[in-house]
Order: sequence, then C-alpha cells, then structure tokens
Amino acid sequence: MAEQLGFDLPGVAALGRDDFLVAPSNEIAFAMIDGWQTWPGRKLLLTGPEGSGKTHLAHVWAALSGAKVISACDLTADMVPGLAAGSVAVEDTDRIAGNAQTQQHLFHLHNLVLAESNSLLLTGTGLPQTWDIGLADLASRLGGTPMVALEPPDDALLSAVLAKLFADRQLMPKPDVIAYLIRRIDRSFAAARDVVCALDAASLARKKPVSRSLAADLLDKEGPAR
Repeated sequence: MAEQLGFDLPGVAALGRDDFLVAPSNEIAFAMIDGWQTWPGRKLLLTGPEGSGKTHLAHVWAALSGAKVISACDLTADMVPGLAAGSVAVEDTDRIAGNAQTQQHLFHLHNLVLAESNSLLLTGTGLPQTWDIGLADLASRLGGTPMVALEPPDDALLSAVLAKLFADRQLMPKPDVIAYLIRRIDRSFAAARDVVCALDAASLARKKPVSRSLAADLLDKEGPAR
C-alpha cells in the first residue's frame, strides 16, 4: 500500500462539545462551562496559556447558550447594543491593555449584557491583575468576576491534543510519532500546535508522510529537547 501523504488543506479545528478533551487539568473549567446557568452574577472569566482550549470552550458555551463570540480587540461602540441583546463570549480580553477606547466599549458591554439578564464569558491569558487595564471601573468588574483556569496538560492529555491537532489537518501519523513528540516538546498546548503545524509543512515540502524520523529531523534542527 502506498504511503499516505499530506495535502495542502487548511487545518480546521473541531470546536464541538464532544470534541473537547476532558482531563484533570481542565475538568473544572469544562464543568463550569457545562453548568453555565449557575454562574454567580451570570458571568465567568476563563484563563489559561495560549492554545489551552479557551477558544474551544468559548464555542462550546456559545452552542449551549446561544451566545455570540467576539474578540475583545474587534469590539466597537456601535456593536454593544446588538451584542448585549443576548449572551456574549469576549475572547482575548488581555489584549486590550493600553487601549482605553476598547476598554470603555467592553465596560459598557459588560454592564448592558448583565442589565439585560444575559450571560457573559470573558477569556484571557494570565491573571486579570496583570492585564494593565487602565479603566478602573473595568478593572474592578474583571476583578469581581468568578474565574476558572485551564492548567498545563499532563502527558495523557498532551498526547490526545496532538492526535486531535493532526486529525484537524487530516493527518494520521503512527502512534510512535506522538510518543516521540511528548518526550521532545514543551509541555504546553502552544508547543503541540506549533510542532503539528511545522510537521504538516515539512511533510508537504518533502512529499513524505509525517513520521518519527521526520519529527526527529525537524526537532533536532530547532534545538535541544526539554
């Protein structure tokens, strides 16, 4: 049988509830999203490292609640009334640090969503105290929002994440590839995403399937193992 080669297809992430990989590092966050109707004050702040699953959980929640999902950086004043008519997930809240105008928009959205008896999910990387939110009223609202964190993955979850990332790109490497990668990459979702992207590109460039030898060659060029 001929070896399967990769095709130049975009990786499409599967963001459904059943696609989310529940493990000890994220089970509390998943339970909070699943039980969103019991959030204190009808709002929640979801934090975690880059690529840890915040976007996935935001879309899971949107499907459960009928919410709209928007990046904090894209928020404008004229969008606020329409968004506040329903529940809203605002992603990457930490990225509006230093943007006084957008912080004002988010402050108004926060207040109007809750005034309309809808729910609000905010996501970001790190603790809100580190986000350099200059608008004191918004910083106060964020500080008073119940928070749940996604933790770095253990090896079992990282293996499952790698398998999912490969599957999103329609790649099916042998199990020894994932076992090898677990020993070599940083224990983070961002590292998993980056290595899968790099292997996909290398596979296409060399017209070879994703294999342990291809992974070794790629990682040896990038630097020492963790």
